Amino acid sequence: MNNKSIMRSLVSGAVLLSLISACDSKKTEAPATAATPPASVPAKVEWPAITSAVKKDPAVEARITELMSRMTLEEKIGQLIQPEIKFLTPEDIKQYHVGSVLNGGGSTPGSNKYATMQDWIKLADSFYNASVDKSNGRIGIPIMWGTDAVHGLGNVVGATLFPHNIGLGATNNPELLKQIGWATAREIAVTGLDWDFSPTVAVARDDRWGRTYESWSEDPQIVRSFAGKMVEGLQGEGGAKDFLNNDHVIATSKHFIGDGGTLNGVDRGPTQGDEAFVRDIHGAGYFSAIESGVQVVMASFTSWDGTRMHGHKHLLTDVLKGQMGFDGLVVGDWSGHSFIPGCTAVNCSASLMAGLDIYMVPEPNWKDLYNNLLAQAKSGEVTAERLDDAVRRILRVKIRAGLFEKGAPSTRSLAGKKEVLGAPEHRAVARQAVRESLVLLKNKNNLLPLAPKQKVLVAGDGADNIGKQAGGWSVTWQGTGNVNSDFPGATSIFAGINQAVTAAGGKATLSVDGSFKDKPDVAIVVFGEDPYAEMQGDVGSMAYKPRSTADWDLLKKLRSQGIPVVSLFITGRPLWVNREINASDAFVSIWQPGTEGAGIADVIFKKADGSINYDMKGRLSFSWPKLPDQTPLNRGDKNYDPLFAYGYGMSYADKNTLGDDLSEEGPKAAEALAEMEIFNRRPIDPWQLEIIGFQNDVVPMNSNTVKASSLTIQAVDREVQEDARRVQWNGAGNGQVALSVGNRQDFINYVKTDSALVFDIKVDAAPSATTFLRLGCGSYCASDIDLTENFKGATGKGWQTLTVPLSCYPNSGANFGVAQPPSEFWTQVLQPFSLITKGTLDVTFAKVRVVKGAGKGVACPK
Repeated sequence: MNNKSIMRSLVSGAVLLSLISACDSKKTEAPATAATPPASVPAKVEWPAITSAVKKDPAVEARITELMSRMTLEEKIGQLIQPEIKFLTPEDIKQYHVGSVLNGGGSTPGSNKYATMQDWIKLADSFYNASVDKSNGRIGIPIMWGTDAVHGLGNVVGATLFPHNIGLGATNNPELLKQIGWATAREIAVTGLDWDFSPTVAVARDDRWGRTYESWSEDPQIVRSFAGKMVEGLQGEGGAKDFLNNDHVIATSKHFIGDGGTLNGVDRGPTQGDEAFVRDIHGAGYFSAIESGVQVVMASFTSWDGTRMHGHKHLLTDVLKGQMGFDGLVVGDWSGHSFIPGCTAVNCSASLMAGLDIYMVPEPNWKDLYNNLLAQAKSGEVTAERLDDAVRRILRVKIRAGLFEKGAPSTRSLAGKKEVLGAPEHRAVARQAVRESLVLLKNKNNLLPLAPKQKVLVAGDGADNIGKQAGGWSVTWQGTGNVNSDFPGATSIFAGINQAVTAAGGKATLSVDGSFKDKPDVAIVVFGEDPYAEMQGDVGSMAYKPRSTADWDLLKKLRSQGIPVVSLFITGRPLWVNREINASDAFVSIWQPGTEGAGIADVIFKKADGSINYDMKGRLSFSWPKLPDQTPLNRGDKNYDPLFAYGYGMSYADKNTLGDDLSEEGPKAAEALAEMEIFNRRPIDPWQLEIIGFQNDVVPMNSNTVKASSLTIQAVDREVQEDARRVQWNGAGNGQVALSVGNRQDFINYVKTDSALVFDIKVDAAPSATTFLRLGCGSYCASDIDLTENFKGATGKGWQTLTVPLSCYPNSGANFGVAQPPSEFWTQVLQPFSLITKGTLDVTFAKVRVVKGAGKGVACPK
């Protein structure tokens, strides 16, 4: 099926059933898409019986049987355990017979963000050599190392980073996915690793979900057409000579099943729809991935029909391994088994019995899980049959991957080859992907493509910011805390523009705030979402920065000076940007393009002779909202009414029909919200987290742990990964932690409605000196409340919620602390939450918000 026919099929909605039927002798009766998930019905649902390109080999099965006949119970249990590299030593591997290991997002050898490829290989060698050690009668089964390379090898500085999946979905080019998989596998192999936790085959249905950008499309068709090709690129083609050779790695389709259907777009929530809906919408990527021979499926955090996927025997065992015939292994996701009722991270036989084969257990006490499973196997709580099936599947994957023959990671053909990491041929694939992913939404007066020989102003905070254009899973887990030097070999959007313009005899000027001395002929403004990843990227509406008009103001300022404006919008999902579109002459969604920003200049500029260089080829694989609260919004919905429909996208030959008159009323709904979140798992835009030491050293929190002269802050787990922040003062002098913003935020409506600052706090060490909660509005404006006794009373008592009415701040009714200026000025807040002390203190906070009405009748802290 070629690209054009794929797009026609997507728009008509007529192909899904035929694709499923191609791999299932029992045809399904469900429609191609459903407007809304139908009600659950107690009827048997047939899933396709899939024939994998990787055939079961009797010789391999006999080898597995022989190995297992010699394995002790302890060795079998060890194969089920997957610790995180931070909590694992080579001696642990030998003692506990550990079968696999992972590094989480942002986790690196020695916790060094700049670990070299030799650091990776050295650690991989140490793990491998320990695993194959045959002393004391050990069989010596090679270990596997898995990593999240979801858009390239994101954990390694210098790797090629491709556009995130949402951008790739707009390309409608399945063969390109195969090339991306090939390039990604080669760069993983450079570090000596064996296994990629990719591709994500989610079909995102509610774009408030923070992982929407990891989905190729809201429609299963693109997902099905892409998933198998990505698997082939990563693993090689099933049955071919290059299958899982030294240039390829084990692939993982994830997260089984329905992660993209989570209720209200809340990460790890319940998947919506009956079983037929789950099959037809969320199963599509697994059908082609299994056809292409994917060796691993990762279980989802989500639940369906009241049962968490990590414990869903019907879906993991009966459907995936039974009806669909998957003979690889099922791996868990970041202690996902701990969500099963009655389970903990280190005690959960139920997941194994439901069909999980490997427990991903990143906790430091992972050995307790090993010991508990061992005891449960001895008691019969874990049956010998289920244990042997899990071990057989793990060994099958290891043998197919050639791990028994490949030798130590450092001995493999691509290991340590610097020229392969970020290789020119890989970056060329990424640059092509950028070019084909761009979606032109508005082109007034055919402004694009631009003539390069002119004065070009490039503005916006995304113009020369590779971290922002790369998005999440880029060097760090959330993609935050990076600077351009963290991406050696990469090209920022401005750098690409500057190269194209200068080569043609024009002049490109970078000015983030849009100021200039020499009036430009055209302005290109690059702006959009800041990086985020799972959980921390969930949002409450589709409004783009509803509390900040900074980008909109910049666009209006430039246009008011008679300068044509091109907007390049960085985003991980379609968002309500009516104001910004109105203020633009041309508007392009560039998604999150990765490291090869020059691909954008390739498209938006003409050749020197005035002809088109590359046309706009991208077409929306997600529907674009007309209203901020228009979600879920998916093709085929009843009363489907998007601003831009699924499949929309202009080429340069198309006539623009969009004016400057889109409704701008949307943000009022956001402004009327009863609750303003300031910190929920991460600082909520526009707020930023920083610490300030006694030496006046201001340190923004741009990594998991940062230090100032008198305090340290680190991301820690409360309910989910890194959803809280622990702050420790060392007593050297005044230290402050603050949620801050550069431009004052208007709190007047909160002051007038009995609002309160509400936050969750855990005090592990009482303050040794007076401790203040501060509300700040500038260098000479602050209002403090003494929380010393409150914190002393809370010490050692676990998590508590503090509610502080805004009326408690001194003189809050008039001016938040200073009598002279008018109240309207002093209700413009820069720091709504700040803790200050000069002594020692150890606190952890989470969920900071301002809630209307919450202060009524609540006493002030004493």
